[in-house]
Amino acid sequence: MPFDLLIKGGRVIDPASGTDGVRDVGVSGDRVATIEENLAADNAAKVIDAADCIVTPGLIDLHSHVYWGGTSLGVNADRLAAASGTTTYVDAGSAGAGNMLGFRSHVIERSRVRILAYLNISFAGIFGFANRLMVGECADVNLCDPREAVACVREHSDIIVGMKVRSGRIAGGQSGIAPVEIAIDAADAVGLPLMAHIDEPPPGRLQVLHSLRKGDILTHCFRPFPNSPINGAGEIREDMLLARERGIIFDIGHGMGSFDFNVARAMLKEGVMPDVISSDVHLLCVGGPAFDMPVCMSKLMTLGMPLMEVIRASTEKPADVVGRPDLGRLHVGSLADISVLRLKAGEFPYRDSTGAEIIANERLVSDGIVVGGAWHPNEAGDPDLETAPTNPRWTHTEMALNHFGRPYTRACDC
Repeated sequence: MPFDLLIKGGRVIDPASGTDGVRDVGVSGDRVATIEENLAADNAAKVIDAADCIVTPGLIDLHSHVYWGGTSLGVNADRLAAASGTTTYVDAGSAGAGNMLGFRSHVIERSRVRILAYLNISFAGIFGFANRLMVGECADVNLCDPREAVACVREHSDIIVGMKVRSGRIAGGQSGIAPVEIAIDAADAVGLPLMAHIDEPPPGRLQVLHSLRKGDILTHCFRPFPNSPINGAGEIREDMLLARERGIIFDIGHGMGSFDFNVARAMLKEGVMPDVISSDVHLLCVGGPAFDMPVCMSKLMTLGMPLMEVIRASTEKPADVVGRPDLGRLHVGSLADISVLRLKAGEFPYRDSTGAEIIANERLVSDGIVVGGAWHPNEAGDPDLETAPTNPRWTHTEMALNHFGRPYTRACDC
C-alpha cells in the first residue's frame, strides 16, 4: 500500500493504547494507515526521518488564547503550532456570546490547525487584558447572562466544548462567587463542563471548588499564594484532595502568573499529578515564562512527572475532557494529527510565574506536526529561554500575520 506520508524510525508513544517502541507510521489521506516496524521508505510519497525523535498523538493545548486580532491577548495559532508541537488549541474563554461569531469566522475557520473553544460566561469575553490595563470581564455581572451563553452554545455546538469563567478579584472585581454560579447554571443547561479560573480572592478557592461538579475543570491548579492549593507548611489542602476524589479535573494553565514550582513539587511529592498540562499561552507569556506546550511539559518532567504521564496529560486526557475521543490517540484508523518531538540535551533554565528558576539537563522540542495528514516542519526554531520575556519568539506584528505570511487589512495592535 503506498503512503502519502511515512514517519520513519521514531519512538512511538501513545498512552491511550500503551504503545511505547520504535515504529514507522504510515499516513494515507487524513488517517493513520499503519503503525509497524521497518516499512519500506520507497513506498511513500514523502518520508520524515524521525530517528531519535518521539512520535506522539498531536498535542492538545486545553487552555490557550488564540482569538488573535479580535482580543488584545490573542496569539496566532498557525504561527505557533509547528514550533509548539500542537495540533489542537482549545481557546479558554477569549470570546463570549457577543463575539463568538467573529472568532469563528475570522480565526477558527481560517486556521490550518484545529481550534475548539470554551465560551466565556461574560458576553464580551476577555476584552481588557494588556500590560498596562487589566479590566475583569466578570466585574459587571450584568455581562454574565446565562440565556445568551446557552443560545450561543447551541448555535456553535460543533466548536464549543464547555463554559469558561474567570473568578477572583482581578477577573471579577467584587462580584464574588456570582459569575461561577451563573456559569454553572449555563453549563448545566447545555450539558457541558465548566472550566473555572481562580486568581486572587474573593472568591476563595474553597467557594469555587464547592461549586464545581464531576468533570468540571479547575485551571491554574498549581497556582501560587494566594488561593494556593498548599498551605504554609507545604501540605496539600484537604479541599483540593476532596475535589480530586469528586472527579474535578486539575489543569496546569501555566500562563503569566499561575504556575509555582514549589506548589508543583509539593503536589507531585504526594502523588497528585495534574490531569492536564496546558500552557495558557497568550501575548503576555508567549515569550516566557509559559512559551508553549513542550516547555510546560518539560518543566513537569524536570519536577519528576514520568514522560508517559506527561504525554498522556497533553494528548489522551485533554481529548477526553473536551469529549473528543477521536483526538489524542495514535492508532490505525485515527486522525493523522501527530507531533514529532525531540528530547534535547543541554542546560536549560526554567522559570515559573514567581520568577523562581530551576536548571534542567533536557527539554522537549518540536521537529514539526502532522495536521490532517499534512506535514508542517518547525521552521521557527526553539524559544530562547535565557532572554525571555524581553525577546519573544515573534514580534506582535508577526503574530498578527495570517498563515500565508501576509497581514490582514487590520493587523492586531497589541
